[in-house]
Amino acid sequence: MVRVRKMNGTDVEAVSAIRVRGWQSAYAGILPRSYLEAMTVEDDAARRREWFSLPHRQSVDLVAVDGGEPVGWINYGPSRSEVPEVPDVRTGEINALYVRPGLTGRGIGRGLLDEAHALMQSQEFRAVLLWVLADNQGARRFYERAGYRADGHTQADVYDGVAVPELRYRRACWSGPRTGVADSTVGHTDASGSAR
Repeated sequence: MVRVRKMNGTDVEAVSAIRVRGWQSAYAGILPRSYLEAMTVEDDAARRREWFSLPHRQSVDLVAVDGGEPVGWINYGPSRSEVPEVPDVRTGEINALYVRPGLTGRGIGRGLLDEAHALMQSQEFRAVLLWVLADNQGARRFYERAGYRADGHTQADVYDGVAVPELRYRRACWSGPRTGVADSTVGHTDASGSAR
């Protein structure tokens, strides 16, 4: 049974493997091959260990665990940028969401997203943003099924000299059946997706 819990320091290697393999799988044909091939779990884990040890981080990491092993990861927190078109509304952001390749479509990503939504609502966030690669159709469908809609804002990140467009998605953070339990069971009904 897959369960969602807060990430701890012993999860860093597994989360880095999920993230790197997730990028290499989900973004093949979207990002330059040279960029994806240069990614390593070791480099990602070194950066993640350093980042994870920062004492005043505002973002939260959750992992989906199956048989004691992380199989998915989500990071969320306060929006990283000003959102002038949503004044006086505490806005959160999904910074990353990845499921181990081969396990997508089993509800793991949706379970992580639902738990992040419940926790954000309990922290009085009223809107949630995320950025998704414009050409990542699977992730876009996943987020749209979860109630997100493209809000017209775009940006481009550059990978090995190639500008890759991203779309900003938004949804309200409303009450759901759960109230933000940090250890929950994941259902197996929805597909998984990836934020950047």
